[in-house]
Amino acid sequence: MASGSSPTAAQPAPAAPLSRRRQYLVLGICCSSLFLMGLDTTVLNVGLPALQRDLDAPDSGLQWAIDSYSVVIASLLLFSGSMGDRFGRKRVFRIGLILFSAGSLLSSLAPSLGWLIAFRMLQAVGGSMLNPVAMSIITSTFTDPRARARAIGVWGGVVGLSMALGPVIGGLLVDGFGWRAIFWLNVPISLAAVVLTTIFVPHTKAARSRRFDPVGQLLIATMLGVLIYAIIEAPAAGWAATQTVVLFTVAALALVGLVLHSPRRPEPLLDVRLFRSAPFAGAVLIAILAFVTMGGFLLLNTLYLQNVRGYSALHAGLFTLPMAAVTGLTGPLSGRLVASHGPQPSLVIAGLALPASAGTLAFLRPDTPLALLVSAYVLFGLGFGMVNAPITNTAVSGMPDAQAGVAAAVASTSRQIGQALGVAVIGSVAASQVAGAGHAVIDPTSSVAWCVMVGCGLVLGVLGVVTTGRWARDTAARTAARLAPPPPAPEPATAALAAPR
Repeated sequence: MASGSSPTAAQPAPAAPLSRRRQYLVLGICCSSLFLMGLDTTVLNVGLPALQRDLDAPDSGLQWAIDSYSVVIASLLLFSGSMGDRFGRKRVFRIGLILFSAGSLLSSLAPSLGWLIAFRMLQAVGGSMLNPVAMSIITSTFTDPRARARAIGVWGGVVGLSMALGPVIGGLLVDGFGWRAIFWLNVPISLAAVVLTTIFVPHTKAARSRRFDPVGQLLIATMLGVLIYAIIEAPAAGWAATQTVVLFTVAALALVGLVLHSPRRPEPLLDVRLFRSAPFAGAVLIAILAFVTMGGFLLLNTLYLQNVRGYSALHAGLFTLPMAAVTGLTGPLSGRLVASHGPQPSLVIAGLALPASAGTLAFLRPDTPLALLVSAYVLFGLGFGMVNAPITNTAVSGMPDAQAGVAAAVASTSRQIGQALGVAVIGSVAASQVAGAGHAVIDPTSSVAWCVMVGCGLVLGVLGVVTTGRWARDTAARTAARLAPPPPAPEPATAALAAPR
């Protein structure tokens, strides 16, 4: 995926250096929009039972209410980044904020599940313009490498904290005003960000924007959309049903088509050569596994607390507060750990904490002791807080400057893919345990579903060791050599002087 914005690619600097105060104001504007985007990824989970009652939605509809947003964002992140490079980041960022605000307002007014899903997709189109474009704005605003690293660290912390705080804020809104209030929050903050962006964010664009790859974009969207649809609908349709088999086949063909299409394009959306770097391939898989676990955890946990234990949305959100607090504390700690010791220690800790948390929750019962629940939430917060910082670091490890931003953009896309797969896969595994005739109900106490998350955490830890060692660094160096642009041809006069006499 090579059309994402590149923080390290050649970019025109602003006409005049911005003052330190102005730089951090721009950072605050970008982080406020990214806070909303991260929040929206998780805030709806706690409102799912209320939404289900109000819209008379099946359990698969709850999965779609979340995944319609995640799939669209995952499909468009890199394309939106390239639009910012081509047409100007400030312009695309404002358009994204307006679409995100409009989609949020319409979602709050949705009269049925189908309309809610459609409006969530519109919201996601705007959201896809926020993450990569904001990153480009930040990297072009902070030209000093050390200041840029600090700014990116703040950005990463805001995203992680917003996702962890989602259930708490969602619980407050749902209990106080209903599930529709979840979307009201986005509108005034987005519109305020539009005004502040217009006044304070400078105009920047890439010195040379990448070419569009419409075929690659279509194949990516087809693969993700069809795959998620097949997984979500399989419990009701049947895993061996003709519909399910055909959908999985279409998704596989789209993936094959993408791999065959990539080498034929000078600047493809997905450059398969990147995956020859073990650290990069490992970072993509680690991001997917971590967010599969996050998506599945949030879905099952909110259904367990509200539908099984009978807690209100607010109480369910407050129960996840220990997870949010630990995530907020360990995120910056992980960043410092990566800076001083590399990504491996953080990934090993995550690979132990996440499966320990899911393994504890595999024995959920209606009367599970609250102390055990809180312990599992703390472990999950530790693992998730530790895993975010090393993902991007591992992805860009050893990459040439011209490809580092592309690698980081793919890592961000992988997070969204993992979130969508987590809701689809974990929800469908839990539903398949109690599937009835023509319908399926998600069982949040399904030990099989929680054990899938245990497996994801363990594989994550193994990848954290394998893809950060000496062998992995060697593959990154070889890949960087292949991806590095060729040296410029010598001038005719220089060539003549260099020729043997």
